[in-house]
Amino acid sequence: MTIITGSATATGTPDGTSAAVEAFAQRVFDAVLGAQEVQAIYLGDRLGYYAALAERGPLTSSELAGATGSTERYAREWLEHQAVCGYLTVAADVDQDGNADRGADGSRDEHGDRGAGAEPAGDGQAAGTTEALSRRYLLPAGHAEVLADVDSLNYLAPLARFVAGAGRQLGEIAEAFRTGGGVSWERFGADAREAQAAANRPMFLSLLCQELLPAAPEVHATLVAGARVADIGCGAGWSSVALARAYPGVTVDGFDPDTESVRLAERNAAAFEVTDRVTFTDADADAAQAADGEAVGGYDLVFAFECVHDMADPVAVLDAARRLLTAGGSMIVMDERCAESFHAPAGEIERLLYGYSLIGCLPDGMSRQPSVGTGTVMRPATLAGYAELAGFTSTETLPIEHDFFRFYRLVP
Repeated sequence: MTIITGSATATGTPDGTSAAVEAFAQRVFDAVLGAQEVQAIYLGDRLGYYAALAERGPLTSSELAGATGSTERYAREWLEHQAVCGYLTVAADVDQDGNADRGADGSRDEHGDRGAGAEPAGDGQAAGTTEALSRRYLLPAGHAEVLADVDSLNYLAPLARFVAGAGRQLGEIAEAFRTGGGVSWERFGADAREAQAAANRPMFLSLLCQELLPAAPEVHATLVAGARVADIGCGAGWSSVALARAYPGVTVDGFDPDTESVRLAERNAAAFEVTDRVTFTDADADAAQAADGEAVGGYDLVFAFECVHDMADPVAVLDAARRLLTAGGSMIVMDERCAESFHAPAGEIERLLYGYSLIGCLPDGMSRQPSVGTGTVMRPATLAGYAELAGFTSTETLPIEHDFFRFYRLVP
């Protein structure tokens, strides 16, 4: 192992340095490599590089730049980085249609369109630059699903957008750590907002009403019968759209305090032609209850998808949600499937949730004071405590299996 530290390069384990130190140094170094890859994913996503490669097949740097309205030199650097990291396949001997060039005898020319004596790529000289410009890059199909297929449940490119949006606010977040203040969701901007929407879209449109909610028979039956539904913290509206598409008799009123998210939700509902049964309001549940007297006691189900842990005063919002329900109605809360109690070290999901909390959910929740400061890691007992204070008589975990989310039913 070679680690770059300050002005020195140390190879191996220095005298007196334990194997544990070396192993941890390697872990931090690997984390830096991972951070760089996430930054490159962000660029590939935002610039349309992955989409162009997925749609058009193997491309040169000039072709990619032309297809995306960017500059060749930057496109070339990005392509080379993605290739050395294993995200793209170098396909110098692949034609525009993705076919390998072959000789008259059917064998592949090992040198592609280069002569046997050509200089190696990347030497910075004219011949090397010529080769670099002619080199084609292919996005493998499995990688394309993860990086460019917006409807795939394996689509992860939006996570890079969230990291980028949070990264822009690290200075403010550090100051919030010192002062006890926060950084509101609005401050994270379009990257974070659109990342949340894009990450949720596949699950809501392809899984929520097809597999997850049908696993809770009472909830599913209420929706099939044609329920009036409130969707609190609806964000970009994919949950509301999904409910309306899957259950033709359902009407959904979505509420969210972020104006830009509500505008995005309206566009999404229009794109899927459900605006006759789906409406969105720039308000939280408490404001909705106060502004619309008819809403009190008017909803068969109130949903809160992945938002209760962000609330500064979840008890007040849950209390307002309870008062929105009809007799016999219930509230369904979907939140992260964190462990039931703290333990360390923990697995990947717990690590991811704490990471989100540090740079997103906790600063957002703390931006409105007074705040309970829940954070992303809202354990089942915490939610049950909030629900009891809000006037619900019971909180049950529904028999819905999902690796990342847990579903709760709150009964008045």
